[in-house]
Amino acid sequence: MAHNPWQRWGRGRSGGGVVARPPQRALGRHRLRHLLDAVGAVSTDMETRTVLRRIVEAATDLVAARYGALGVLNESGKVIDLITVGIDDPQPCAAMGLPQGHGLLHTMVDDREPLRVADVAGHPRAAGFPPGHPVMRTLLGVPLMVRGTVYGDLYVADKRDGTPFDDNDEGLLTALASAAGVSLENARLYEQLRRAAEHFQRRMLPVIPDLAPLTAAARYEPASELPRLGGDWYDAMALPDGATCVVVGDVTGHDVEAAPLMGQIRNMLRALAFDRGGPPGLVVSRLDHALTMFEDPPTATLVFGRIERTGGAGGGYTFGWSNAGHLPPLLVGADGGTRYLAPARHGIPVGIEASVPRFSHELPLPPGSTLLLFTDGLVERRDQDIDTGLAELAEQAARLATAPLEELCDALISRSRQVFDDDVALLALRIPSDGPAR
Repeated sequence: MAHNPWQRWGRGRSGGGVVARPPQRALGRHRLRHLLDAVGAVSTDMETRTVLRRIVEAATDLVAARYGALGVLNESGKVIDLITVGIDDPQPCAAMGLPQGHGLLHTMVDDREPLRVADVAGHPRAAGFPPGHPVMRTLLGVPLMVRGTVYGDLYVADKRDGTPFDDNDEGLLTALASAAGVSLENARLYEQLRRAAEHFQRRMLPVIPDLAPLTAAARYEPASELPRLGGDWYDAMALPDGATCVVVGDVTGHDVEAAPLMGQIRNMLRALAFDRGGPPGLVVSRLDHALTMFEDPPTATLVFGRIERTGGAGGGYTFGWSNAGHLPPLLVGADGGTRYLAPARHGIPVGIEASVPRFSHELPLPPGSTLLLFTDGLVERRDQDIDTGLAELAEQAARLATAPLEELCDALISRSRQVFDDDVALLALRIPSDGPAR
C-alpha cells in the first residue's frame, strides 16, 4: 500500500508556530503522478475480473484508504459480484453474501453521482453492517460507467490517517473510475474477440467420423492469449481402398491468415489422399507441388499417415506415415509401453521446396495400442526444454494406456496447466484388441 501523499511533508514548525504546508504545485504534481500510476495499473490486463480487482486496488491505494470494494451490477441493477480489498479474512464477507442493491451504496447508482459520507452510521439511508463486517466510518464512492451504463459501484472507506475524504480524493477517484470504464470496455471487447476467434477456429475443424473398427477422439485448444486464430489442425477419414487416413499439422504463423491457410492445406491434402492415394510420402510430395500454385506458398509442418489392415479381416494393423518437419507421433502399447515414432529420415515442412524428397515409414500397430498425433502446443513451455514436455506426455499417456480415448484426451489436454502458450491439436486412435473396442 502506497503512503498517504500528505505524509511525505514534515509537521515541523516555521516562524510564529505555523505548521509548514507542502507547496500546492508540488502536491498537485504528486497526486497527478499517483493517478497516472493507478490508471496504468488498471490498464495492464485484459481479463475482466483481473481488471476489476486492479481497479479496487488502485482506488484504495490512490486515496490511502483502508478498505475498497467494487460491486458489479447486472442489467436490472442487482449486485452479481463483489471484489474487496483490505479485509484480512475474506470468509465473513463470503458468508454474508452479496449486497442486496439498496441502502446507502445504491444511492450513487441511482443518482449516477459520486457519494461522500463523513459519518456512515449517521446517514439516513445507512442500513448498518452485517455481523462480522468491518465497521466503516467514512465512505467515498463513485459509479463505474461503461458506455453510459452503470457497470458497478466503486467505493473506498476510512482513510489511513483518520481524516475524512475531501474534494481532491473525490476528484481522483472520479478520474480513476472514468479511465477504468475504458479499461473494462477494452477487456469486454477482448473477450468477445477471443470467443469469436475460437468459435471460428473450431468451425473449421472436422467432426471425426466413425472409423470402426478403429476408435478415435480429437481435441483442439486455442492459445490462451490473442491472437487465438492459429494454424493447428487434425483430420481423419476412411479412404476408398479401406485404409484410414490421419493427419495432424500446424501452419506457420498465428494471425488472421493462418486459419484460412490451414483450411486450404487440409482440403488439398484430403483431395490428394482420397483421389490419388499412394504411399504417405508420395501424397505429401504431391501436396508440396500443389502448394507451388501460390505466389507465396504457405508452409506447414505435418504428419500424414495411413492405418490399414494386413492379412485380411483377421490380420493386424500397420501404420504408414510421412513426417514433414513435425513432432513425432507417440505409440502407447496396451501394456503402458511408449515409443516416439522418429526415424532418422525426417522431412522438412511442406511449402518450402517441392523438389525435396519425401519418405514413407511403416510400423505394425499392436492390438489395443493407441496412436497419438499432436501439435507442439501440447508439449512446449516457455520455461522448459521441449524434451521435458515430450517425456511428461509419454509418462502420462502410459498411465492411461487402457483408459477410454475421450478420458485420455481430456487428461492429456489438462495434464499440467490451464494456460496454453500455443494452439493444441490432438488426435488419438486405438487399435482393436481381443476384447471389445473402447
